[in-house]
Amino acid sequence: MMRRHVMKLAAVVFAAAVSGAVSAQQVLKVTTIPEEAATEQVRKFGPLTKYLEKSLGMKVEFTPVNDYPAAVEALVNKQVDLVWFGGFTHVQAQIRSGGKVISIAQREEDTKFRSVFITQKGSGITKLADLKGKQFSFGSQSSTSGSLMPRSFLLEAGIDPERDFKRVAYSGAHDATIASVVSGRVDAAALDITVWNKFVTEKKVDTSKVDVFYTTPPYFNYNWSVHADMPAALRDRITKALLALDMNTPEGKEILTLNRASKYIATKAENYKGLEVAGRSAGLIK
Repeated sequence: MMRRHVMKLAAVVFAAAVSGAVSAQQVLKVTTIPEEAATEQVRKFGPLTKYLEKSLGMKVEFTPVNDYPAAVEALVNKQVDLVWFGGFTHVQAQIRSGGKVISIAQREEDTKFRSVFITQKGSGITKLADLKGKQFSFGSQSSTSGSLMPRSFLLEAGIDPERDFKRVAYSGAHDATIASVVSGRVDAAALDITVWNKFVTEKKVDTSKVDVFYTTPPYFNYNWSVHADMPAALRDRITKALLALDMNTPEGKEILTLNRASKYIATKAENYKGLEVAGRSAGLIK
């Protein structure tokens, strides 16, 4: 009888332990690199947050961060569970974590991503070589499409930003980059092509006054990443939910359109090796 009592007690303790382990992961914390203003990020990822809550059967919280390094540190330190990274911030997180960050999905568009260089009409800037002696703005220093790859293509063209530009600025976000050219604070700038196209489509920029003068070759970019310590079962469920989004459903169309995607596809670490090489060549990774 005593043995049965001990066994029942052990079963209760075990059940409580399991329940505690499950409740510890009752909230999935999500963030993103701040490629645009915080209010826009909340609008952009709000429907996705609700979709993940329904798909995963758990509460999902989306919280913006102040800058790109903060997004890296949040995942590395496991303060969040799921992050929308640019390709370069994914690489930085991989290095910072000692290889403990896993990319799980990317937009189909991220397999052939591009940056655009913009300037005011009448500036006399029509090619990269014309940028010498000008004031130029990148986005965040950690941005793939707003800093790393534009810098890499400039170096390939024989232009060293620190040596050849009159002044180098960092706007911090793609929408701020556009504003810096529109206002004339800089002569030209580089940014994410999808943000530029969104501004043009929504008529938030007058292309008769400011427009693209150079578009880069393609490269891999954004992805959803998780920490390697996340339970594999949960990681698989998140991946499955992202890949299941479909433009042919009202919910899928809303989410994908807001995320500037046609669909999400599986990705792998090898896709971002070229960005690490570019980062080291450009001196952005020591």
